[in-house]
Amino acid sequence: MGKARACGLLVLGGAVPAASSSQGAVSGASDSLGSGRGASITDALVFESSDLNRMSEARASHGVAAFGAASGAVASVAAEAAADAPLQRWGLSPAQRAATVAALAFMLERQALALSSGAAPVLSAPSPAFLAARDRASRDFLLWAVTGAGKTEMIFPLIEAALRRGGRALVATPRRDVVLELDPRIRKAFPEARVTTLYGGSPQRWERGQITLATTHQLLRFAGAFELVIVDELDAFPYHGDPMLHAAADRVCTPGGTRILLSATPPPSLQREVRKGRLAHARVPVRYHRHPLPEPAVLAVPAVRALCKERRLPRRLTTALRESLERGAQIFVFVQRIRDVGPLVALLRAAGLQAAMAGTSSKDEARTETVQAFRQRAVRLLVTTTILERGVTVPRSDVFILDADGPLFDASSLVQMAGRAGRAADDPHGRVYFCSPARSRAQHAAIRQIREMNKLAKRRGYLIADDAPQRRKK
Repeated sequence: MGKARACGLLVLGGAVPAASSSQGAVSGASDSLGSGRGASITDALVFESSDLNRMSEARASHGVAAFGAASGAVASVAAEAAADAPLQRWGLSPAQRAATVAALAFMLERQALALSSGAAPVLSAPSPAFLAARDRASRDFLLWAVTGAGKTEMIFPLIEAALRRGGRALVATPRRDVVLELDPRIRKAFPEARVTTLYGGSPQRWERGQITLATTHQLLRFAGAFELVIVDELDAFPYHGDPMLHAAADRVCTPGGTRILLSATPPPSLQREVRKGRLAHARVPVRYHRHPLPEPAVLAVPAVRALCKERRLPRRLTTALRESLERGAQIFVFVQRIRDVGPLVALLRAAGLQAAMAGTSSKDEARTETVQAFRQRAVRLLVTTTILERGVTVPRSDVFILDADGPLFDASSLVQMAGRAGRAADDPHGRVYFCSPARSRAQHAAIRQIREMNKLAKRRGYLIADDAPQRRKK
């Protein structure tokens, strides 16, 4: 790549400063913050500097689901959000709404910090977590949302807030198919905004949009261009474990910008930051349908290699599979290794299960067609690898994870695979089985994480009914 081309790819500059917004918007927002009426919560992100100290003095707690950003500004914004019609238009559940309010308030405090470096006064009493974030030059806010929580719906108000300030927003996600799926939803939600979609070979790669949707590697094209950067599935390849992409995701933010990190299974390093109070965050412990997450049952099943060698499946496994088929479920059967897919499909067919079966992996040239057949119920049982642990939602699904104690399945993988079950509102209690000859630490950690989220959802009153079936012990 030549120097001229490289310079052309680098986009410098970003959001229009809040001061350049219309005075009407600024005045309306400040009146709203002072009175608790009028403008929307997103209007609150454009305000007069004279209101900063007054906002920081409001200390009443309103139960915002934030562990790092619950400062006076959060409380002030949360109070207004309780009756905010513009926020309501997004149709968020109580858990989604609380987390979104916390993220919006963090964006507000980021703006306040940016203003305080200029002529604006400093917040009189910012939150301890925000002070820590400032000291670490952190712009990160973690949205820790369970699988199926509806993360896309939660980012809409955040994007709206950035646009209202005259800024630009970037949504980065690991996979091209997710970018293409998100594109029409964003365009429908923001019909007046210029939307640019970037991936390898994208026809819009030279365009500049108010909202940019991109695969993770496209972050390398920008510097200081976006007031809001949303990194989806931060624990997934290629973003996870790539320092270059981490640096790029930080570099694309404007001064005072915010980086929202989305994950159902944050990396251990971020979880430690959360426990130590060093990372502003909010948890969404329940799915959009407000039912508990299915808790995995543990089946004592020999390793896949042993099953294929003996050419026989244990009765407890075939019984559970038949029960799932009889209830009309689609069945994911996850294995660790690609080489196990074909032999296991043959063994399942020989077991006499009355269902159409198939197998797929990253080496399957017809993977798209196979998955589509599974979605359409032409295939009822699909043996696969972790290639389908994310991004595939199939209504009325049950999950069987074989070799669940294996070294390639860590706690995050187990939680993600388990997250394929129970996603539909008409079948929220899908079944999940960890099948292995022994229990691993990863299994214990995954089950513990799922239970903790269910307990948190119940404690906060997010569940519409505590009607989850008892865990099945085999």
